[in-house]
Amino acid sequence: MANGKFELMALPYEADALEPVISKETIGFHHGKHLLAYVNNLNGLLENSPLAGLPLEEIVVKGEGGILNNAGQILNHELYFGQFATPKENNQPTGKMAKAIARDFGSFEAFKEEFQKKGATLFGSGWVWLSADKDGKLVITQETNAANPVQRGLKPLLTFDVWEHAYYLDYQNRRPDHLTALWQIINWEEIENRYNQ
Repeated sequence: MANGKFELMALPYEADALEPVISKETIGFHHGKHLLAYVNNLNGLLENSPLAGLPLEEIVVKGEGGILNNAGQILNHELYFGQFATPKENNQPTGKMAKAIARDFGSFEAFKEEFQKKGATLFGSGWVWLSADKDGKLVITQETNAANPVQRGLKPLLTFDVWEHAYYLDYQNRRPDHLTALWQIINWEEIENRYNQ
């Protein structure tokens, strides 16, 4: 935030760093146009609003209508774009995150299967999330449109965007293929950092 206004997040990698999982073209549209529009819309909607000046998560919890939709999409996209790194084969969590996933889902493979299924079967537009509850237990939720797990009192850790603009240029209508490919670019150190905070 600068001068009381939200700004477009800087990507922590080059626009082509996630190829071939997510193309430079998709990043350009998704980050450079879709997310920028949400930022500009929210800044306009917050003028003379009692929510102006609040942190983004608080606006998502307290907001309604257009303010909620745009703030939710900014929060969702910042967590989404911030969780990626260059593609890696056999990319898996280690340490505390790996133990928590095994504890709460039985195995990393079982977790992946459930997460992808929830992403593939979410009707319409939205997000599938891995979050932690107040006791650190991991849960998977489907959130429609601009909703975020913070509205349920959860701590969001990992998300797959299943709005069509997130994958259509690269995968057309093959949402499950997109979801399967995303595991190669998850930055598990970042997910563990979120879990530990």
